[in-house]
Amino acid sequence: MQKHYQAAIEAYKQVPVPSAETWNKLGIAYQMMFNLDDASRCYQRSLKLNSKNSRVLNNLASVYDAQKDLSEAEHYYRKALRLEPKAPMILRNLGTNLLAQHKYKRGWELYQAALAIDPNVFGESGSPHVDNPATVQERGAMNYYMAKGCVRAGQNDRAIEYLRMALNEGYTNPKKIQADIEFAGLRGTPAFEELIASQTAAAKPPGKL
Repeated sequence: MQKHYQAAIEAYKQVPVPSAETWNKLGIAYQMMFNLDDASRCYQRSLKLNSKNSRVLNNLASVYDAQKDLSEAEHYYRKALRLEPKAPMILRNLGTNLLAQHKYKRGWELYQAALAIDPNVFGESGSPHVDNPATVQERGAMNYYMAKGCVRAGQNDRAIEYLRMALNEGYTNPKKIQADIEFAGLRGTPAFEELIASQTAAAKPPGKL
């Protein structure tokens, strides 16, 4: 994939007069190569040519998220949503951004809005998106709410993996998960019961000799 994006970068650089879309695609290629500074520069150039492109605003916001500038990222996500209020990926990204700011209720509301539009919004995507908050606690919260989103989308296997990460990051515990009605549909499935049993056993104090 690195070779693919590097080839794309070289190709886009050869365009004599880059359009707003060319600058956006170049920014995506840089971002996928983890070159955030050049990605940001390209998105800014794209916005100078077309300031009302919600996809570019979303992409620029995701760069600020990756740089841990959460307030600036939120600003650009909200600008993007004003242009395209029902864009599921932007709703998802802003939701994750708010979770990272500990605004859990609002973040989850945005996840639900994204899922109502696209049940597969939590699937793999080649577009820039947000999935790596800074601290372990923030990642735990994100994974917990991602699990809820996946359950609503019928992606139970992905939901269980997100729950596993949330448990490992100390955000939640087996008792809380079992009490949450959002996960009622997972109860009785072998993978879910195995996860709860293993985590419950791990949490028990060692027996006395």
